[in-house]
Amino acid sequence: MSALLRATVVLALPERQWVVEVALAPGATLGEAVQRSGLLAHCPAPAEAGGLPPIGLCHRRRDPQTPLRDGDRIEIYRALRIDPMEARRLRAAGPRGARARGPRA
Repeated sequence: MSALLRATVVLALPERQWVVEVALAPGATLGEAVQRSGLLAHCPAPAEAGGLPPIGLCHRRRDPQTPLRDGDRIEIYRALRIDPMEARRLRAAGPRGARARGPRA
């Protein structure tokens, strides 16, 4: 009998985060680990085709059919509130940028 694969599934929301350890049979996929974790009940992100929100490993998006390896940390991603490029533009145009363009007192 083969040893079980162990993985950690994480979901972080602005108000709370969950970290769940799962054990699955060899040959399991990332999608199966997410399903087994039970975290989909807390996930606000709309599911993609296949019934799962975007998931990944080590900050890189992966297909739910990716084979699971022992010790993997699977992340459930949520929708961004704002495009990262737009957020950078807004920060750059913040108080310091506004002072440089505005009238001097």
